[in-house]
Amino acid sequence: MLWIILTIAVCVYASLCLFFFVFQRSFIYMPTPATPTHNAAAVLEVPNARLRLSTRELDGPKALVYFGGNAEDVASTLPELATAFPDRAIYALHYRGYSGSSGQPAEAAMRNDARALFHMVHDRHSDVMAVGRSLGSSLAIQIAAEGPVSRLVLVAPFESILTIASRVAPFLPMRLLLSDPWQSWRYAHRVACPTLILAASHDEIVPMSDTVKLFEAFRSGVATLRVIDGTDHNSVSGPEEFWKALVEGR
Repeated sequence: MLWIILTIAVCVYASLCLFFFVFQRSFIYMPTPATPTHNAAAVLEVPNARLRLSTRELDGPKALVYFGGNAEDVASTLPELATAFPDRAIYALHYRGYSGSSGQPAEAAMRNDARALFHMVHDRHSDVMAVGRSLGSSLAIQIAAEGPVSRLVLVAPFESILTIASRVAPFLPMRLLLSDPWQSWRYAHRVACPTLILAASHDEIVPMSDTVKLFEAFRSGVATLRVIDGTDHNSVSGPEEFWKALVEGR
């Protein structure tokens, strides 16, 4: 009887691991639907995909690239960014599978897409600022580590999705199962431009301890941490205080 119970337990555990391994990306990526507005958007051609861009184009040296959250339609954020930064051209990326972009979201491909966007924008504008929110914060850190970004802003950023997943399901061997660990801390120490981290005081997804670990991964004097009181992961950008800090860099 004991062997039967152990065999059933092992089978159930193995099935749970297999289920997570197969469907893991559905827990990370939540693509937004396409609309006629997205279909009329600019397009960035990358290997194996055509990516939609929501843009506010301006002539001049200044630009901003924006990487949104895992369930965000960045077209809805564009007007707020345009108001906050009237002197910057703005390029917001719709990830693979989001808002009419082709392809399937996955970390390696999305990191290459972020590089392609940055190179395109930097060819047009010499002063490129990068802003990333939640999932997009990892892409923003990456391009700031790899290219001449003038300023970096991270909104509700995380240290690592591997850390979050391990905390949510500590009974699963996440290091073995997770294909897209999104380890932002690996890029932070290579960032040299002024960096602002905007964190929510009551973030239910990214605990403050994770935010502090990411902050500490930057070299001394590079990053500033600003906590927006009374907000959570999704409401952090609501208060006027947030937008003032975003524009002023402190």
